[in-house]
Amino acid sequence: MKKALLFLISFTFCFMSFSQTRYIDEVFSDVTIHSDVNYGTNVSVLPLLLNAPPSPTSLLCDIYEPFGDSLTDRPVVILAHTGVFLPPVINGQPTGSKLDSSIVEQCKRWAKKGYVAVAFNYRLGWNASSSVQEVRTATVIQAVYRGMQDARTVTRFMRSTHDNGNTYGINPSKIVLGGHGSGGYVSLAVATLDTAMEMYLPKFISPTNGQPFVIPQFYGNIYGTDSTFYPDSTPPFNSPIPLLMNIPNHENYSSDVNMAFNVGGALADISWLDDGGIPIVSFHCYKDPFAPIDTGDVVNPATGDFVVELMGSRTVQHYSKLYGNNDVFVNAGLSDAFTNAANLNNDGYEGFYKFITPPPSTTPNVFGQYETEQASPWDWWNLAAYDTAWRLSPQTPAAAAIPGFGAANSLLDNPTMSIARGNTYIDTIQGYLNPRIYVALNLGNSTDVQNVILSSTQVYPNPANDKISISSYAVKINELDIYDISGKLVESHYVNANKININTSKLNSGIYFIEIKSDVSKIKKKVIIN
Repeated sequence: MKKALLFLISFTFCFMSFSQTRYIDEVFSDVTIHSDVNYGTNVSVLPLLLNAPPSPTSLLCDIYEPFGDSLTDRPVVILAHTGVFLPPVINGQPTGSKLDSSIVEQCKRWAKKGYVAVAFNYRLGWNASSSVQEVRTATVIQAVYRGMQDARTVTRFMRSTHDNGNTYGINPSKIVLGGHGSGGYVSLAVATLDTAMEMYLPKFISPTNGQPFVIPQFYGNIYGTDSTFYPDSTPPFNSPIPLLMNIPNHENYSSDVNMAFNVGGALADISWLDDGGIPIVSFHCYKDPFAPIDTGDVVNPATGDFVVELMGSRTVQHYSKLYGNNDVFVNAGLSDAFTNAANLNNDGYEGFYKFITPPPSTTPNVFGQYETEQASPWDWWNLAAYDTAWRLSPQTPAAAAIPGFGAANSLLDNPTMSIARGNTYIDTIQGYLNPRIYVALNLGNSTDVQNVILSSTQVYPNPANDKISISSYAVKINELDIYDISGKLVESHYVNANKININTSKLNSGIYFIEIKSDVSKIKKKVIIN
């Protein structure tokens, strides 16, 4: 990828004054939301929580597009929610659907920037409360697998809309998939799992009976594009008849995405990540207690029980760097404020943003509970509404179904939760992620490049006396030449930096033109020397 896309960087500086650019800035003031769009039908195991057999369920998404937009070839960002693969409250959390505050906020922001954004619900359900570790491991791996199938289904659905009237005005060749929390597990699985054989690793095989936890012939292929049945009289369902387990949707369309990102979450196994894979951006709280930043154990947040060993964001980014999968970002040479902040803590991995969160308080709350390390400070919710839902949930133990307990419990890993705080984290997520989406999808054009570099390059003070500074927030300046008003070259400077200070005391008073050269541009700025 050419370094022409360096111009993205300048947009992260809110104090700079220049025309806005689509896909980086919010160029629309409002959005249109298409709620509960049916993107398919597939079999859910969630009824097992009520001792009912798996059954078909509608797969729903919300589609956000910029209000009043005239373009019909817009890139798509698809976003999967968090929730530990269980519904809100049942999962011990106030979050877990496409209506999570952080999901809605991210999608609105992307739509205002000119994207089509899609927030989708995926199938939930696993036996998190089982006392048998193998059951917990098997069922959560199956849950990730179903989530991956659904993510690929919604991707195919969006492509199908393009060929059937292009209802949402999308470009089917420019699709990004991301996820928060457990949705990050889903997005990383989609980005990396490309053969069924990768499901037959020792960690995914039962030590008790030697059977894989996921058998594609039963649960559907990795894309979810075939019709499959679970055999009768076979554990764990022991149904007297074969059970329908996977229903194909939009199977004639591609499931591929051009880029992926995870905000929290982890990868089932690093062997899935291959040389030549798509670029991946990862955000992770340094001491996330539920998803390891490196290779480590995942536990059930509600019980603390071990579930499975997975690979977190730093491991993903280590191998992405090793394989050159993120070279598109490296070659762009991004140097904006968010990139510089990330580089202070990202261990040299371009595409990795590590959040350093405050340590938990050592003082218990009024119920004697202690804070944990923070996992998702970008989330927020209505405390009163959640407290009521917590108390009324049949899954809540009687001892915990008391006023205030649910609200206090929800704050243990996000103690200063608020709308403002969540949005501050989303500012960072979008500020770091969107330039990389722009680069990966090649959304710019030469006019954008020149305009943005011109606007983001400053010469000051102007007029000047004995010194001027030239800085660019978009590109690294290679060299510059100073010409007088007659066109005569009076000075040349080798720079190789984003900023240079020049002594102008030897220049005569008058008007000069500074030609500023980078790898991708050559622009001129006028300066007056007094």
